[in-house]
Amino acid sequence: MSKAKTQPDEKGFFQKVKETIEEFWDGTKDTAEDLKEKAEDKFDDLKEKAEDKFEDIKEKVTAKKSTAAKKATSLKDNVVKKTNVTTDKAKKAAAEIKAKADTNAKAVTAKAKAETTAAKKTAPEVKARAAANAKAVIDKAKTTVAAPKKTAAPKAAAAKPATTVKKRTVAAKKA
Repeated sequence: MSKAKTQPDEKGFFQKVKETIEEFWDGTKDTAEDLKEKAEDKFDDLKEKAEDKFEDIKEKVTAKKSTAAKKATSLKDNVVKKTNVTTDKAKKAAAEIKAKADTNAKAVTAKAKAETTAAKKTAPEVKARAAANAKAVIDKAKTTVAAPKKTAAPKAAAAKPATTVKKRTVAAKKA
């Protein structure tokens, strides 16, 4: 016979809690990184658009150089201000999401620790109750089995002479 287990190993409660916390943490980190990447992409897009717009304006400036130069610089300043505002908003949103994720991870960890300590406290009580119940069942079984044995023993002793008489009778008939 093989002593190898035929059933798969089951994960314990603490392993499941640990994996859940890791999933929360990984998910929030991924979200924060995605937001950061989106903000950078948006910033780059706005910067390219601003530069394209600036270049277009620069080409049109040849006829009205002085007024166009003023307009171009003001447009450039506005675009830079808008991109800075958008970047700041994206950074704030990413920081808020990261803070919320950290808070959620801490809450889940605290809850898991509380459940773990509660389980550790109740485990000895459950074990003691199970041992008491098992002892009671064993005692009851012993008394239940002992009673029929006591009543059956005299009957068995009385039955033995009858069987020997029957055996002798059968042997006598054969002979």
